[in-house]
Amino acid sequence: MHRHGYVGRKFSRKRDQRRALLKGLATSLVEHGKIETTLPKAKELVRYIEKLITKAKKGDLHNRRQVIAGLSTQAAAFKLVDEIAPQLTGRTSGHVRVTRTRVRVGDGTQLATIGFVDELKAAPKEETV
Repeated sequence: MHRHGYVGRKFSRKRDQRRALLKGLATSLVEHGKIETTLPKAKELVRYIEKLITKAKKGDLHNRRQVIAGLSTQAAAFKLVDEIAPQLTGRTSGHVRVTRTRVRVGDGTQLATIGFVDELKAAPKEETV
C-alpha cells in the first residue's frame, strides 16, 4: 500500500476526535499564547493554526466565520481576529514556533512547546467609570 497523497497524522483517533483535538489545542494556544503538548500534535497544530491565522488576518465576515468554526469558543475566535492577527501583519507565514522541551516521564514521549513567534502585547483594557 502506498502512502502518496495522504496528508496529516491520525493520532489513533477517528476523524471527529481528531478534529476536536485540533480545535481544542488551537483554542488553548490562542487563549494562553503558549502550550506544551506532544511533538507530533504540535507539528500538526502548526498546519491547522497557520491557516486560521491567515484567515483571521483577512478579517472580513466570511473569514471571521471560518475562524469561529475552527476554534472551540467564540471568545477565542474574537481574540484571534481582533487582538492577535493585527500584531502578526508583518509576516506572511511562520507565525508559530515549535520547540522541543523534555521527555515525559510516564511513557517517554517527546514533548514540545508551541507558541507565537512574535511577542504579543496584551490589549489595553478600557476603564469603565
